Amino acid sequence: MIPINAEFRKNCPDAAERARITKAFRVISRKVQCPHNESHVLTFVVEMMKYCNNHSETEGLFVEAGCFKGGSTAKFSLVARSLGRKMVVYDSYEGIPENKEDHQKSIFGYSINNWFNEGAFKGGLEEVQHNVQTYGDISLCSFVKGWFDETLPSINIDIAGAYIDVDLASSTRTCIKYFYPRLLPGGFLVSQDGDFPLVIEVFDDDEFWEKEVGCKKPEIHGLRTNKMLTVYKDD
Repeated sequence: MIPINAEFRKNCPDAAERARITKAFRVISRKVQCPHNESHVLTFVVEMMKYCNNHSETEGLFVEAGCFKGGSTAKFSLVARSLGRKMVVYDSYEGIPENKEDHQKSIFGYSINNWFNEGAFKGGLEEVQHNVQTYGDISLCSFVKGWFDETLPSINIDIAGAYIDVDLASSTRTCIKYFYPRLLPGGFLVSQDGDFPLVIEVFDDDEFWEKEVGCKKPEIHGLRTNKMLTVYKDD
């Protein structure tokens, strides 16, 4: 696989723009609590750029599910601005919902026990908006507050790409179920939770894809080997 930095250079050939983006990302990571590293967000950024390079005629939005304090949102909004796109950000803004999911270890062997208790990873709506306004471009962002199973069934937008960082298997199922059918041809879905066994089970569930998403399970890039999973919608 081409290293992510090479992919970034390839899809953002303007050295000055790359420098602006990486400098802004470093600032955001210092100022806002971010439970991701640069390679995680760059996975989505590269896909954003690839999509817009290949589908300049479409008007699809980028969506994010699970934004914590808004650090990733601020970063994505700056890229969205350079691409002339808008974003919709879905989150409870109350942290992780009540759940009984038994997460123990990631596929890389580190413990994730008690990571995803009710209320964990909370970023309030006002806090998120403040961080995006301060460090990103809030003019491009719409914020939808509520639990995914309440807000996503009514989704009615054309999606170019979706970033899912929701931790729970149940939340992942809901996001895939409603985001994937709304992806435009050539659109993509990226999950940051590909190292969690319960999330892997969702992505690898043929019956779920066929009965709930309404299509045959697509190829899941990175499945069982990578934290970052990527799924594409056929052109």
